Amino acid sequence: MPTPQADQPAPIPAADLASVRTGTLAASTLPARAYHDPELFAWEQEQWFAGSWVCVGREEDLPLKGSFFRSTIAGEPLIVVRGDDGQLRAFYNVCRHRGSLVVEEDAGQLVRFQCPYHAWIYDLDGRLHQPRFTEHLIDFDPAEHGLAPVALDTWQGMIFLTLAEQPEALAAALGSLPAFLDRFELGALRRAERIDYDIAANWKIIIENYSECYHCPGVHPQLNKITPYDQGEWIAAEPEWTGSWMQVAGDYETLSLDGHTHGRALLPGMTDVDEKRVYYFILWPGLLMSLHPDYLMTHRLIPLAPDRTLVACEWFFDPAEMAKPGFDPADAIGFWDLTNRQDWHVCELQQRGTGSRSFDKGRYAGFETGPHLFAARVADRYAGDGRETAVAPIAKRDQRPAVRRAATRASGAGATGGAE
Repeated sequence: MPTPQADQPAPIPAADLASVRTGTLAASTLPARAYHDPELFAWEQEQWFAGSWVCVGREEDLPLKGSFFRSTIAGEPLIVVRGDDGQLRAFYNVCRHRGSLVVEEDAGQLVRFQCPYHAWIYDLDGRLHQPRFTEHLIDFDPAEHGLAPVALDTWQGMIFLTLAEQPEALAAALGSLPAFLDRFELGALRRAERIDYDIAANWKIIIENYSECYHCPGVHPQLNKITPYDQGEWIAAEPEWTGSWMQVAGDYETLSLDGHTHGRALLPGMTDVDEKRVYYFILWPGLLMSLHPDYLMTHRLIPLAPDRTLVACEWFFDPAEMAKPGFDPADAIGFWDLTNRQDWHVCELQQRGTGSRSFDKGRYAGFETGPHLFAARVADRYAGDGRETAVAPIAKRDQRPAVRRAATRASGAGATGGAE
């Protein structure tokens, strides 16, 4: 699939992109303004988040007729609801009368929508009831003034929305990712916990951090002990998604506070090979998925400002395991809450440092093809010229002392995730 072309050119000079759109050993990082410029942030919100399929929640969040939750994409207030017919729908959370927000609660259940201002009423399918004192209005038809709909689709239990007027199919936006993940039946998993993090960093810095483990020995000693930073391989690097896996070392079983599953069985679809791997995926523009032998963790990024990102982190387990007496996911949640906060700290340090007048662009270490690949995808989309930068991973054996080369191997057609 070609790199999507922007409807409007990004407000960034082409010269600032050339050094990013090359091989890792010669490449620079994105220019500092990519993390700070309000005009560029607004462009990204409109072109990438409003125009792409964005994961906003799970089908399990809407179990009953009338179940709803509010969401936001590119600053737009939205509501997702299960209708009386059982269908999922999404609307702009805006009354067609004088523009008030219609729903104030974050989530719940209702039988209809009623604007809190002048009590205009909408059915769960968005249709407007005849409002008071509108019977004699000229050229006013309630059927033409229902809640404005938003395109919705689902995959693996996840709900995706797009604000694009003529969106591509969700299947196209997912690329080949379903072919790799559908065997895991992720839609059947159920949430055990959600933690929201308000991070003082640009959303791209957070994804770049997720894309590499060059920082892991120093920042994440617990993580690095269980999945060593230099043990892993690439899966794919496509315009829509990137993926990799990390090796679970020794007698460890999963990423948890002590490295063990505490009796939790492998997720359905896992094989003997999967048992010793943690998979990492980045789905454009802002969904991160980490698949462990016994659970799934996701990070949904909601950019709020050039220097502020809300991250909804959620943990999902097999409901059969959750139903067992004594089920307790605290070991996995505690491990990642610690690891997340370690990441957010260094992301915030980078955000602050890149704002210095002394910093324009940096250089990647050869081990950092993951963050460079993401930056190149960003630069390709900024340029909007249809050209996709080729970024090939540098073999792990070429990054280590010669005495260790015989014991290493690496492969793949791309780069991302924890395999750095």
